[in-house]
Amino acid sequence: MPILNYTTKIQPEKTVSEIQARLVKNGARQMSFQYNDDGTLEALTFQIVIDSIPVYFSLTPDFEGVLTAMEKDKVAKNLLTKEQACRVAWRIEKDWIEAQLAKIEAGLASPLQLFLPYAVANDGKTFYQKVIHYGTKLLQPYEKK
Repeated sequence: MPILNYTTKIQPEKTVSEIQARLVKNGARQMSFQYNDDGTLEALTFQIVIDSIPVYFSLTPDFEGVLTAMEKDKVAKNLLTKEQACRVAWRIEKDWIEAQLAKIEAGLASPLQLFLPYAVANDGKTFYQKVIHYGTKLLQPYEKK
């Protein structure tokens, strides 16, 4: 089965506006968008106040990874473009965010619990990037003392 949303025709800017509306409904109060030199929307950063502290989260879909998955899935050649991979990646992000926000709305989890890998530290790196850079020492098995 091909990757989710592989046939979408919805432009990333439209998808991100849908994401933006959902995030605002759920407490996001600041957003910024980052474009690469080609004008491709490559990141969405948003802020949610948690325990009186503004916490920023950054979403950066992996367009190359999506394109690779589409190639592996033997998607029609006319869909194997960077532009299509970008559209697909943002639609997947939207679907994932909607699922996470549904859990938050239902009281099943907190924003920090679900978005922690995307939390931006004061050096501009996400928590996930820091774990990858410094290793997984924080994730070692817990030993009772």
